[in-house]
Amino acid sequence: MFKTINIVPRWIIFLIDLAVCSFAFAFALLIKHNLAFEKLTLHDLSGSLLIILLINSIVFVNFRIYAGIIRYTGVQDALRICYAIAMSTSVLFFISLVSSNSGGAVFFSNVTLIIYALFSFLALISYRVFIKYAFSYMRSYKMDRKNVIIFGAGEAGFATKRILEHDSKLNITVVAFIDDDLRKVGKVVDGIKIHHTLDLQAISLAQKIDEIIIAVFDLPPVKKNEIVDFCLDHDIKVLNVPPLDTWINGQFSARQLQTIKIENLLERDPIRINNDKIVSQISNKRILVTGAAGSIGSEIVRQLLKYNPQTIILCDQAETPLHQLELELQDIKTSTTCVSFLGDIRNEHRMQEMFTLFEPHIVYHAAAYKHVPMMELCPSEAVLTNVNGTKIIADLAVKHHVQRFVMVSTDKAVNPTNVMGASKRLAETYVQALHYQFSVNTNGSDSNSAQKMATKFITTRFGNVLGSNGSVINRFKEQIEKGGPVTVTHPNITRFFMTIPEACQLVLEAGSMGNGGEIFVFDMGKPVPIVDLAKKMIRLYGLVPGIDVDIKYTGLRPGEKLYEELLTDNENTLPTYHEKIMIAKVRHSGLSDMQLKFEELILLARKKQASMEMVAKMKELVPEFVSNNSIFESLDGSKTAINVVPITRAVS
Repeated sequence: MFKTINIVPRWIIFLIDLAVCSFAFAFALLIKHNLAFEKLTLHDLSGSLLIILLINSIVFVNFRIYAGIIRYTGVQDALRICYAIAMSTSVLFFISLVSSNSGGAVFFSNVTLIIYALFSFLALISYRVFIKYAFSYMRSYKMDRKNVIIFGAGEAGFATKRILEHDSKLNITVVAFIDDDLRKVGKVVDGIKIHHTLDLQAISLAQKIDEIIIAVFDLPPVKKNEIVDFCLDHDIKVLNVPPLDTWINGQFSARQLQTIKIENLLERDPIRINNDKIVSQISNKRILVTGAAGSIGSEIVRQLLKYNPQTIILCDQAETPLHQLELELQDIKTSTTCVSFLGDIRNEHRMQEMFTLFEPHIVYHAAAYKHVPMMELCPSEAVLTNVNGTKIIADLAVKHHVQRFVMVSTDKAVNPTNVMGASKRLAETYVQALHYQFSVNTNGSDSNSAQKMATKFITTRFGNVLGSNGSVINRFKEQIEKGGPVTVTHPNITRFFMTIPEACQLVLEAGSMGNGGEIFVFDMGKPVPIVDLAKKMIRLYGLVPGIDVDIKYTGLRPGEKLYEELLTDNENTLPTYHEKIMIAKVRHSGLSDMQLKFEELILLARKKQASMEMVAKMKELVPEFVSNNSIFESLDGSKTAINVVPITRAVS
């Protein structure tokens, strides 16, 4: 019914406003005469009302107080009415003053004008508010009403309340604000009481809460997980207020309220990085990022822009993603020159051309093949890209006197059970061998070696990245939205997780703190059981695992293992100034001997039908490489898997 009600024409509102002010003036006269009706004459009253109607008509037209839609009356409408009444009263006072001094007949006492102004303002506001709430009630009295708690009694929380109340498509009652700040607890805002976090459970159960909206931007991940777990256990929907930078003029719409994502629950407290040191190293430098169009590479580029490098060279072989990144960077206001360089890191001539053209000061090497099952099927591609591609970039970095070479590695390089992990371990050993070879030579008198040693080779290791291309999170989302089943390889499989910005902050920090030759590892907390991750994601969609969406176990994929590590049992760690970043101590290999073996490995990778020989060579170079659930298990012979110390123990 009320969806069909048209907006009342402005001229009707204008006439109603004039009538309201006329009644307010008549009432002011009655108050002045102590409600003695006999003292009011129609002749005197009609003359005064005529002047008031004329003045108000002129003022109301100029202030346009009739232009607002009554059902959406807000603070701005009230201010316009206040200014209009103040103006019309001032004009009446001026007319009365001139008339009394010149002996005219028009006179308004100060008491009458004051009472008239107060009553006019209150009446104009009151009838608007009454219509607004009446319309709201009549529109929604048959709709299902939702009880909502807003977590956060700050500006974002109050803005959320206003937006919910003004959205005509919602029928929401804000039951309470929740906040940890004891100074706010017990106070009332817009009739809504602020409660302490400890009262959340009691209020939710007593009031039959339907939704909890988190309106806090810096809520610790542990606290956020507690709230979400409680809500999921009691069938309460959890929503997030959108980030502040997406608000327009300090406001957002109810449609922007976001269902909480699994990524938000896997986050940890943000890394604190040494920005001053990074600025001093990166500012006004030429930076090369390989794999720049990928998940990690593109985020490294975005974060580098904050430190004002002179130039960023975006190197990638994927044309379309590189073009999309280029378009994105064009919309960012920055003094940094971003140059797209389409090229394959396996093409030595093309890479030589790039280094000669740009002479970069710092290299962030993120280009790599990373999908374990795919590399198990195509092992030669893993060697040619992850091993030989890294070798080409690293050798060119030395040749062109690059100051820092930061390599992005993976936890799968530790005790590898697959070709991809072994290829990344080989890449790690090569860049370390480069560092230590020239480190030894520098102690001598060879000036050329000393010059080459200017390149500091640094490696970073971390686990799975949330939201990256091919991430299990994205796969689960697609499966849930299709109705399932959600596929998990094994009921006991676990993985470490970190966010893309977190991973890239680690890369930047490692690049700034490294002296060369280190492998930096990150304390990634506790490993997450993948099946628990799947179940929580299903519940976040408001569905029930096993009933609405099935979970299907498919078995471990080729090369996959049940859990990943960041350290092997032959490694230990040294602390750094950052509590969450450590240095892994690993064995070192001689460069000259390694170069010969690498050449043999790369030759095998280029041969057709030589996969078994090539992988056998990888196992020779990486003794801890023991294949799992793979056709290459036959190459292990009498090898037994190396016992692994879980990261949670290794870094304790």
